[in-house]
This record gives sequence, structure tokens and C-alpha cells, in this order.
Amino acid sequence: MYCSGQVSVCQEERVVTEETREATRPAGLPASSGGPVRHERRDAMEHRRRILQVAQSLFAKHGVHAVSMHQIAKTAGIGQGTLYRRYAHKGDLCMDLLHEQHEQLLTDVTALFTAKATAPALERLDGVLSLSITFLEGQGALLGPVALTEMRETVCDEAANDQPKLFYFWLHDLFAELLTEAVERGELAPLDSSFTADAILATLNPMFYRFQRQERGFSSERILQGLRHIYINGMQAPRYT
Repeated sequence: MYCSGQVSVCQEERVVTEETREATRPAGLPASSGGPVRHERRDAMEHRRRILQVAQSLFAKHGVHAVSMHQIAKTAGIGQGTLYRRYAHKGDLCMDLLHEQHEQLLTDVTALFTAKATAPALERLDGVLSLSITFLEGQGALLGPVALTEMRETVCDEAANDQPKLFYFWLHDLFAELLTEAVERGELAPLDSSFTADAILATLNPMFYRFQRQERGFSSERILQGLRHIYINGMQAPRYT
């Protein structure tokens, strides 16, 4: 969610746009979550990713609250003014980092659907659950309440504020369509696909996941196996059990 940085536009050299991604979207994959389309020169894109890479590393090591913008700029090897021109404050940077992780999940799910185009719906559902856990693990320190407090202070436009909701809707459609297909193929017993998709996403809520990892001491693999037990093995049609 790139809220306040200056975006460099170059007609000759752009990153892949939303239109290109939609044109190559595999069958069965919902339309994208509606994130902003970036138009950046390659050097600008690499510069931004360097900042995000450094920030992610520092946040994971020290926690979001303990890391200053000055520390991020110094570690990234850029001037503090340059960093503030791109990100007004740490909340902006956190939001952009989360957006990058959303984009990576979308890329990974697209690759999964392409590779397993003819696979059973339950196999693709299992893959999406696994990718979702990887996504939550990657968020790391950003799941903490300090990070969420700082991100709420971000001054974003209305479209940017809608991004978490749009991303949720995209994930909901993804799970609901896989569940519906599994029922139609006889892989799952009849169920309410829309309700079940919401139930899966409630289990994958970042704060609930953080509670299970930090307070319960569950490993990411234990959480994934629990999801599989409930939403795949526990709902299979009789001939699939």
C-alpha cells in the first residue's frame, strides 16, 4: 500500500501491470484483490525493494517499535531525507511492506493454480492453506499490536484504506470457489461454501495466528495440520475418506 511516496513513471520500462496479470490469470483463480498498480522505473523499484528488505530484516530482529526511520535509512545506505520523501513515517513503510507480501501471495497462488490446473480441488485448497501459513509467517513483527497502532496512523487515501478489505474479499472468493468446486466434484460433502470460507479466514486472522504461535507455542506446521484436519479431512465426502 504505497500511500505517500513519489512514484516515478517511465513509458519504456514498467513493472508488470494489473492488466497484464489479469490477462495471464489461470482458470479458477478470482480476479485480483484490487491493489494499486505501480508504474516504476526498474532502478526505482529496486531502490524501494532494498528499503523494504532492510526494514523487514530490522523489524524481525528488533521489533517494529525499536527500529527508527534513521536506522532504516542508515542500514539501507540512503539519506534520511530520501527515505522520508518516499515514506512519510514508519506506518507508511509498514503498509507498503504488507502490500508487497500480499502481492507475493497472489504470485504464489497464481503459480500454484498454473502448475495444478487439472489437480483435484482439495489438492489446490491444501496448497492455498500452506501458502497462507507461509504468508503469515512472513509478516512476522508486523503482526504485533505496535505495528498495527502505527499503521492506523498512516495518512492514506480512501482507496488505500480499502486494501485490507479488498484483500480479504479476494481470499474469501478464492476459498469459496475451491470449496464449491470440491463439492461439485464429490470431493467434499455438501456445505455452505461462503460461510466456510469466512470460517477459514477467521482461523487465519493475523492476530489469532500470532496468539497461537506466541502464546500457545504452536509451530506453523501444527497450525497447518490443524487446518487440514478441520477443513479438508474433516469435510471430505465418504468415498474420499
